[in-house]
Amino acid sequence: MTGTSTGAADGSPTDLPRVSTGSDGLDDILGGGFDANRMYLYEGRPGTGKTTIALQFLLSGVRDGERVLYISLSETKRELTVVAQRHGWSLQGVDIFELVPPETTLDPDRELTVFHPAEMELSETTGLIFKEVERINPTRVVLDSLSELRLLAQNPLRYRRQVLALKHFFTNRNCTVVLLDDLSSSQDDLQLHSIAHGVVMLEQLAIDYGAERRRIRVIKMRGIRFRGGFHDFTIAKGGLRIFPRLVAAEHHKPFPGEFTPSGNPELDQLLGGGLERGTNALFIGAAGVGKSSLALTYAIAAAERGEHAAFFAFDEGRGTVEARARTLGLPLEKYVESGLIRFQQIDPAELSPGEFAATLRRSAEIDNARVVIIDSLNGYLNAMPDERFLILQMHELLTYLAQQGVLTILILAQHGLVGPMDTPLDISYLSDAVLMLRYFEAGGSVRRALSVVKKRSGNHEHTIREFRLGSTGVKLGPPLTDFMGIFSGNPRYTGTDIPEGSA
Repeated sequence: MTGTSTGAADGSPTDLPRVSTGSDGLDDILGGGFDANRMYLYEGRPGTGKTTIALQFLLSGVRDGERVLYISLSETKRELTVVAQRHGWSLQGVDIFELVPPETTLDPDRELTVFHPAEMELSETTGLIFKEVERINPTRVVLDSLSELRLLAQNPLRYRRQVLALKHFFTNRNCTVVLLDDLSSSQDDLQLHSIAHGVVMLEQLAIDYGAERRRIRVIKMRGIRFRGGFHDFTIAKGGLRIFPRLVAAEHHKPFPGEFTPSGNPELDQLLGGGLERGTNALFIGAAGVGKSSLALTYAIAAAERGEHAAFFAFDEGRGTVEARARTLGLPLEKYVESGLIRFQQIDPAELSPGEFAATLRRSAEIDNARVVIIDSLNGYLNAMPDERFLILQMHELLTYLAQQGVLTILILAQHGLVGPMDTPLDISYLSDAVLMLRYFEAGGSVRRALSVVKKRSGNHEHTIREFRLGSTGVKLGPPLTDFMGIFSGNPRYTGTDIPEGSA
């Protein structure tokens, strides 16, 4: 984090007015936008979105009735217009000053503001820029791009002097300037960082499978507190959608510390009264053992109370989940159609972790979801490049949801069906409650067992109960007192006659 403004030399405050960057996400990261009348740098390789976010900056000024100027040394007005049209924008109100070669032979009717920078001296180029700025007198300027000035300068010293000349020229004007740099130099141009008031870096990362990942980072911002680190973003119609990194400590909301009923009295009794609001529970077990079905009962119970619930499915489609709900007698479709349950299928190959966190925030803050189900962490793990980052991200997500009073249910599938189980991810230490579900064999049939192995917030039963999934939902039986070794994968019956399933 950078420091805040400290004041002028005479002790007067230097609280400058803020101007929007044109991106709600970047404004959030900067705590309100840029300081007015300063020079900033957007840097990134070609294709990272610099031109798009620069146009957003100018269009924000147009909406506020400001005069804005786009100085282009690399793209023509026609190319910029195409970019704008694909985002549904109009460049009306944006002055564009081209310093690029004409695409065809020079048209006599063409404005005399078209030059070829390779045929001009650097000082002449900057002189033309100064004249155009003085003529239009804009409050916002974008210069695209510094790589052309760097080529004209031919040596770092001359280039730095020209950039300083630009800075000094704009210092005396009521103008906020954004410079674009495509990092075409052989090494990072750190001298440019020292000149600019703030530096924002945009990156595009290729992963082994799925869509590319984009992220943005504020490297420097003088006098402005900002949220550090990388923030995921996407380029969609309408511009850059930036998802500020979630910091749970920034979000607190009062809520009653009460139980969240599951709709199943036997299950609530097993849990010592139920799962509390503002906690999270991990349902862990083999594939198909009933974890998702158990989680669905919480979503349905919430909807029946008139509360909102959100179900994020990484592994199964909506049709599959609805079909399962029908076999259990759970009216999932009814509540999805009414909007009380939001079902969203997630493609981990296409969705970045930052975008998923933003989706969760919308569910909690806008939809007011009181129950959130993530099915499953195995699918979420595939969206993360490194397990360490998944743990950190889940810690922030769970802390945030807890501070919003949300009951979060995480589903984790273990490897294997019977016998010893392998857990692909140990997240149990982050969980307030852990419910273990296991298959076991008895009397020539496969049965299901359930136990609460951890609950931080209160007492709970320490028994292992058999349960069944049927047309009336989840049914729990009495404790399996005559069985040993169910969770170890080697069940033994110590009674005389093996009972039929009592659930």
